[in-house]
Amino acid sequence: MSVVISGVEPDSIAWRHGFAAGDTLARINSHDIDDVLDYRFHMTGASIVLEGVNAAGAPYRRTIRKGEYDDLGLEFDTYLMDKQRSCKNGCVFCFVDQLPKGLRDTLYFKDDDDRMSFLFGNYITLTNLREKDVQRILAMHISPINISVHTMNPALRVQMMRNQNAGQVLEYIPRLAAGGIKLNTQLVLCPGLNDGPELTRSLTELCALAPGMQSVAVVPVGLTKHREGLAELRLHTREEATAIVETVERFGEEMLRAHGQRICYAADELYLRAERPILPADFYEEFAQLENGVGLMAMLADEFASALRMEPEAAVNRRVTVATGVSAAPLLAELTEVAAEKFPGLAAEVIPIENRFFGPAITVAGLVTGGDLLEQLGGRDLGAEVLLPAVMLRHEGDLFLDGTALADLARRLGRPVRPVKNDGFELLDALLGK
Repeated sequence: MSVVISGVEPDSIAWRHGFAAGDTLARINSHDIDDVLDYRFHMTGASIVLEGVNAAGAPYRRTIRKGEYDDLGLEFDTYLMDKQRSCKNGCVFCFVDQLPKGLRDTLYFKDDDDRMSFLFGNYITLTNLREKDVQRILAMHISPINISVHTMNPALRVQMMRNQNAGQVLEYIPRLAAGGIKLNTQLVLCPGLNDGPELTRSLTELCALAPGMQSVAVVPVGLTKHREGLAELRLHTREEATAIVETVERFGEEMLRAHGQRICYAADELYLRAERPILPADFYEEFAQLENGVGLMAMLADEFASALRMEPEAAVNRRVTVATGVSAAPLLAELTEVAAEKFPGLAAEVIPIENRFFGPAITVAGLVTGGDLLEQLGGRDLGAEVLLPAVMLRHEGDLFLDGTALADLARRLGRPVRPVKNDGFELLDALLGK
């Protein structure tokens, strides 16, 4: 296999050696180049030999001497150099399957690409991996790898993921850990399937791989109202969530004693469902699983307290609206009340936005849509500005999940709308109008 070079940076190393758009790259130092990981790994070195075919169809073989980590300046059509690998599973809890029709096409793509795991922190199920992929990860020491495990019971994993290969690939996990690859894992729990004794089994086997096992996040299944024709699932009760949190904390304490790190954490949503208080920030150590909603609220509260201590007291004349998901609203109400005590004249109304687009079972801020914001904020006296969590918007910061534009929401509400990151300092600045 070879990859097509789409461009060459002017005055780069490759440009000086005569490379041009349309050339193909087949090998570096006799190693086949199939994708970005092959390219990045083998292009390092002070002396490398590149082979391929130029745009005119003539084979070439060029020796390049350079600084060990100097970039060659070659450009490719896609960052991965080929197509992103999609998921081949049919998980009973898959959130993408619960999306309504009519959203952006990219939202329906199910990623399951080990390269994206290394490059961007995406989680993979391992079912797309072949033996040669595992060997490459070990040989190149591609670390860390983030894995959606869900259960360490092979038969149950096949049942939950609806892929006959899902159970046997679990053997990759101890192999990767033994090979020095750091692992971050997640378990999405479905009541009556992989919780209870199955959760204990999974945590036992995963924790046995420490210190190679860096972290385990235990998160509850998310269920939208768009589940026609899908497996029958429900949310955890308060008692079930309590049992899960206690199990995870018990394993975390055992890991802390044995390895000096908790490793196992339950998602914030499980604490809320169990009606348990937010834990202090130092409980979460290095916040290894923020992307799974583990410790987000503790980190925000801790940062906000620090920001308040550093900000001099002052009278302000400012009234704003803070719109967020149902689950985060109580914490934000507490934080804004504390801020109002220190800054006389500051008034912030926190409005929990019920998720009518996906259904009331979805309470996280990141899945609130522009349509729900408009419907539930429209007609209110919103003050000088509307603040909302930046996670409601796509990466570019311009669109909500339902396609509503941020600029259009601001226009229709008649107020500026400011996205705020999950950062206590940024939140305080936004409340004060900085």
